[in-house]
Amino acid sequence: MYKPATIKDIALALHLSPSTVSRALRDGYEISEETKKLVVAYAEKVNYKSNPIALSLKNKRSYSIGIVVPKLANSFFSQAIAGIESIAYERGYHTIITQTHDSTERERANVHHLAQRSVDGLLISVSAETSDFNFLKTLHDDGLPIVFFDRIIDEIDTFKVTSDNFKGAYNAVESLIKAGKHKIALLSNSPHLSITNERLSGYMKALVDNHIPFRSELIRNCNKGGNDYQEVEDAVKDLLHMPEKPDAIFISSDRISISCVRALKSLNFNPKEIAIAGFANSDVVDLLYPSLSYVKQKSFEMGQIAVEMLLKLIESKYPITEFETRILDTEFHLSPL
Repeated sequence: MYKPATIKDIALALHLSPSTVSRALRDGYEISEETKKLVVAYAEKVNYKSNPIALSLKNKRSYSIGIVVPKLANSFFSQAIAGIESIAYERGYHTIITQTHDSTERERANVHHLAQRSVDGLLISVSAETSDFNFLKTLHDDGLPIVFFDRIIDEIDTFKVTSDNFKGAYNAVESLIKAGKHKIALLSNSPHLSITNERLSGYMKALVDNHIPFRSELIRNCNKGGNDYQEVEDAVKDLLHMPEKPDAIFISSDRISISCVRALKSLNFNPKEIAIAGFANSDVVDLLYPSLSYVKQKSFEMGQIAVEMLLKLIESKYPITEFETRILDTEFHLSPL
């Protein structure tokens, strides 16, 4: 079956970067006339047809930024968006905010919609369901600036900002161990997310450093990330009905933490028997009962850094080829009980 040539194909053939090819095809002033002629001639030779979405990436800016997050009701993401907007509006940009509900289908639809609306760039925290990022790679190769925050991926070379998830998890689990807990269960998010793997590594390292054997039967993944309360309650019930039930639970996701506390309360568990620690950015986390020790992320600051990175990509007169991944410290708050 015939496959039309892409910007990436032209870049490979001419030994240029995809962004250079994209700018040359759009008559970017920063590209030499010689390179433009070379690219245009080759594009005509291979009968290159512009992607309709790529066509919407005009030289003129729309001064709008697309934001794609899993859930607006999640305290972490609402705080991150506040950080994004605090910088964006100061710099004259408007934001278009969409949520995926951790659905790949909705994520693709949202990204496609934002690109068609000619946003100048995209800030995204990927969906728990998504494992194939080709739709984002295509847009990136076509010249759309993209920055990842919190849930980041390795597949695209660009700016990224996230938390020190390893250290945050390590500190939380170590606090449970210091409280005398040795059968520590883990309630986690979708296993292929970057944050899931980093927090799992922190959990496991804390066990190893304290000579506690890792037990895979104590791990439960909530693939819907706490958006489905029943999924979390079923996982908690499963743990509490184990022949040798855990004496503590570490929860590696903000939304799962709140759902877990709710489930434990409905199941009438004894808080003296099971301690809880987890990631949580809710403003009311200190009021929860049963109480939990929690890892708080610098969500507002993360949003500010992410949008600064994106604006650097959008406003640069020359292609940026060197990128950084910023890792922000977390804060650990010990339960008062």
